[in-house]
Order: sequence, then C-alpha cells, then structure tokens
Amino acid sequence: MSFPWANEYKPSNAFTRYLDERLPLPRFVYNAVGAGYPVPRNLNYFWNFGVLAGVALMVQIVTGIVLAMHYAAEGTIAFASVEHIMRDVNAGWFIRYAHANGASMFFIVVYTHIFRGLFYGSYKPPREMVWHLGLVIFLLMMATAFMGYVLPWGQMSFWGAKVITGLFGAIPLVGEPIQTWLLGGFAPDNAALNRFFSLHYLLPFVILGVIILHIWALHIPGSSNPTGVEVKSEQDTVPFHPYYTAKDGVGVAAFFLLFASLVFFAPNMLGHPDNYIPANPMSTPAHIVPEWYFWPFYAILRAFTVDFFFIPAKLLGVLAMFASILLLFFLPWLDTSAVRSGHYRPLFRKFFWFGLVPCVIILAWCGGAPAEEPYVIISQIASAYYFAHFLIILPIIARVETPKPLPNSITEAVLANHAGTKLQPAE
Repeated sequence: MSFPWANEYKPSNAFTRYLDERLPLPRFVYNAVGAGYPVPRNLNYFWNFGVLAGVALMVQIVTGIVLAMHYAAEGTIAFASVEHIMRDVNAGWFIRYAHANGASMFFIVVYTHIFRGLFYGSYKPPREMVWHLGLVIFLLMMATAFMGYVLPWGQMSFWGAKVITGLFGAIPLVGEPIQTWLLGGFAPDNAALNRFFSLHYLLPFVILGVIILHIWALHIPGSSNPTGVEVKSEQDTVPFHPYYTAKDGVGVAAFFLLFASLVFFAPNMLGHPDNYIPANPMSTPAHIVPEWYFWPFYAILRAFTVDFFFIPAKLLGVLAMFASILLLFFLPWLDTSAVRSGHYRPLFRKFFWFGLVPCVIILAWCGGAPAEEPYVIISQIASAYYFAHFLIILPIIARVETPKPLPNSITEAVLANHAGTKLQPAE
C-alpha cells in the first residue's frame, strides 16, 4: 500500500545506509510491519489473528524440526519412536505436546480469522486475491494436519489414513489408482508413512511461502477495517509500529497463555485416547473420527446416505465436502452488496450470527458424534443450510437488504460518539 503521507525509511547510521544500498532488507521490514506502513486507526482485536496465525506456524515449524530429529517413519517402530520422544528425549514430552496442541491452536486462530473475514466482508474487491490466498493456506493446512495425524501410527492414525484416502476411491475410473498412488500400496503401511512424513515436513514451508504472498497481496490495497470504509486521508491511519505491534503483543501474550494452559494442564484434551494404542490393521475402532478441526467437513461427508440415481452416496459426500470449501472462493461474486461490514448490514448480521455460526457449530458436533441417529439427520439439515446460506440466502440478502448509514470516513466513525457527527446513508 502506498500513501503519500507514509513515513519514509531513513537509515540512522553508516552501517544501515550501507546495508540499505546493497540489500534493502531494513527498508522492506520498515515498510511491511513498521512505521512506514499506515494502517486504519479503528482495527479491533479481531485483526490480531493474522499475526497470531504466523506465530502459530512458527511454533509448528520449530517444534516439528526437533521432532523430525527423533521420529522414525517405519511401520514397526513409528509408534515406539513417538513413545521414545515422550519418555527418553530431553523435554521431548513438551515438544511433542506443543506440536500436537499447536496444530489445534493454529486452527482455532485461522477459523477465527476466516469468520472475521466473513463478517466484515474482507473477501470483497479489491481484496479478492488476499481472500483466495488465505483459502489456499487453509487447504494446505488441512493437508498438512491430516498427514501429521497419521504419523504417531496409533489406531486413529492408521484408520484415519485408511478412511480419508479411501474417499478418493469413490471417484469414478481414476479413484482407485489415485488412492493406491497416495498410499504407495493397497493399504496404509511403510510407503504411506514415508510419503506422509516427507510431505508433512515440507508443506509448512510451502504454507510460509503462500503467507508471504498473502501479506504481499494485502499490502497492495491495504488492510480492511470494521467499518468497511476505505482509507481517505492521513487522519484515517496510524503507523503499524508502535500502535499495532503493541496491540498484537497483547494478543500474542493471550495466545501463549491459552497455549501453555493446554500443553501443561490438558495436553490430551483435544486428542483421541485410541491413538495411544498401536496401529492394528486387524482391529477396527468402534468409532473412527478425525481431529476436531475436521469435524464440520466430516459431518458433511457423512450426511449423504442414499444414492442419487447413478451417483453413489459416498461420491456425493466427497463432492459435497470439497465443495463446502471451494464455494468460499466464489464469495466475492456471490455477495454483491456494496457494503462490506456486517455492522451496517442488519439482515446479513442476523443470518450470520443466528444461521451460519450455529450451523457450523452443529456440523462440528455431529462430525464428532457416531454415525447414527439423530446425528445423521441433524447433519443433513445443517449441511443443506450451509450450502443454502452461501448459494441462496447471501445473494438474496445482497439484493433486498437496506444497509445502515455508513460513516463518511474512518475518522468520523471513530469520533462519532464524541463529536456527534451526522452520518450519511449508504449508497
């Protein structure tokens, strides 16, 4: 983002001048996250979650590198190598629990980040590319998390790998060859472990690269804000540093407080006890369930129980599960309202808080429950509403809704309660 009032980088000494002339890294940092980056002055704490996602990724990369030094991706000793890390490696229990719970914290942060974007219309022009890159990051996270869940080689790891890779077998003609290619055989074994381990190690660095693109794309139009009104003058902005570095510091402190509480007091709360049983291909668990952050999509997958003409129910479930994420790529064109922020869209706000949010929570509840009644019928209703919300309700709201008056500027919105300024109706 380039503003005429943005602070210019001025090297303070001979060394920084020398470095800036030959490798302008200080200038890059200054313009990206320093005083040279003007940010809307009205950002609330929901805008902390982008930074928190970066912090969570760094935790995962650092702990993952240490774990990789001691893990053995071989079927007969993979489970034992994890126990070796927990019992024999110095601070191994801490690194392993930090990595496992760090994945959950990463998804908590990213889900909050996504719902913030949905409510405040961060997917709307000119920030479509920021939104799309964010969804690519989310898909890469899901792939990385799935492969990481397989590595401990417990019962849930083995059967989770068998069930999830089995979904590709539902694709006509090419499904079974793809499944065999993914596993390196006809069932999860050494080949699958080696593939998943190598990809699980590699993908976080790919995610880091896409995050750099995500931030780059964000800096072109600049950050969105709770009003959805674009920056119009210098009074609408403040330098990122020190104002938002301090605010992000508060968020990071809260993040690590919750993270430490999980690691030290409830390290297995978000895991499954069956994964402390070594993988046994001859013993199927009574209830196969993925990690909690996959539950909404797992519920959509299981909601299809009847074949539709020549299309098997399993294939319908697979298509619906992937479609539930892919349709988010089309949000900039599904929601045609000129007003971004949900604060100024009363009808949109009602359907968001009393429709979409409860729907996702219900799907998560059903995804973690057994595949039996009443969970199946509830997941079917919730899945139908999920797709209807984006494909039917949202476009209709955009056409019939009368938004509340928008402020003329960000500064006016900030000072309205004190200055008593009059707002103009939204166009």
